[in-house]
Amino acid sequence: MRAELTFSVGDLAQMRFAVSPMWEVGPSFRLLRSGAASPVHGPWVAQVRPRLAAAGLDKGWLAELIPPSGYVPDFLNPAPSGPAPALTEELAGIRASPAARVRRDLDRLRHEQGGLGPRTRSLYAEPRARLERVAEEIETYWELALAPYWARIRAVLDADVFHRARQVAEHGAGRLFNDLHPSVSWGDNALRLARRHRPLSRRTAGAGLLLIPSVFTGPVPFTRVTPPEPPQLAYPARGTGALWETRPVPRSEALAAVLGRSRTLLLTELDSPASTTELARRTGLSAAGVSQNLTALRAAGLVSAHRAGRSVLYARTAVADSVLAASSEEGPPQVPPPHSSG
Repeated sequence: MRAELTFSVGDLAQMRFAVSPMWEVGPSFRLLRSGAASPVHGPWVAQVRPRLAAAGLDKGWLAELIPPSGYVPDFLNPAPSGPAPALTEELAGIRASPAARVRRDLDRLRHEQGGLGPRTRSLYAEPRARLERVAEEIETYWELALAPYWARIRAVLDADVFHRARQVAEHGAGRLFNDLHPSVSWGDNALRLARRHRPLSRRTAGAGLLLIPSVFTGPVPFTRVTPPEPPQLAYPARGTGALWETRPVPRSEALAAVLGRSRTLLLTELDSPASTTELARRTGLSAAGVSQNLTALRAAGLVSAHRAGRSVLYARTAVADSVLAASSEEGPPQVPPPHSSG
């Protein structure tokens, strides 16, 4: 089946891009629950899947709302109000979902999945009260699975938006759509989606179009149509294949002269998020020394902290990535030896 969405001049004028945390939550959770190996996201899955099970999230609200395949309730993806809403903004939209919309979405989920689980049945009975529980679990999942990696993910999404916006500026919307994905094409003032299994028309969709790059959406785009909001098209972002590649180890002498050898070493070890205990084991530094240095790096904006169950994961920020990338261009890589001083 092929769906076709026509465009007027007004629809093209209202077309825009957005980066959406919730469009990463749903597809990433589905990938973790699937139990399957991922050629693209393997390193991330290996780190996060055990945390998901340890926190019991593999049997919680999201486990019933996001099935292994098929429809995901539309209220989980409110239309982004700006180009890059924070997760808190999107959760506010979820909490404010009208009861009628929640029940309509759950009716469709029941129809496609052959029933609802105990949590989704209680959500159907009391949407207002239960949406708060759903939002709280999403926050927990975010801190555990996505927040420590968000700087890296966001860099890929922003680069994709920049590339697509430049395409529009230089070649027009037609080039953008025809280059978006093999299943998407443009012609005769209409956008055609070869893999969409439900009808799509301007009579059943809002005005304009929201284009949302995603590193976890794939291998084909997903659509969300809930009038009067604009239709959303989430598509695989460019550069996702290199998302988890190990970064070059930077030349450390110049950084060590400024930050100290221990802090420079910790930054190089944070290519993937880690706890204080894990960093102490890897670097040979004492746990107390690691904690002290991480506190200093966090105060300088080079490291962020994210709670994952009973532990805290530390991750490099985008600023730290930029500093390390600049350092890696200065000469051959050298890793500083462990040292107890800052």
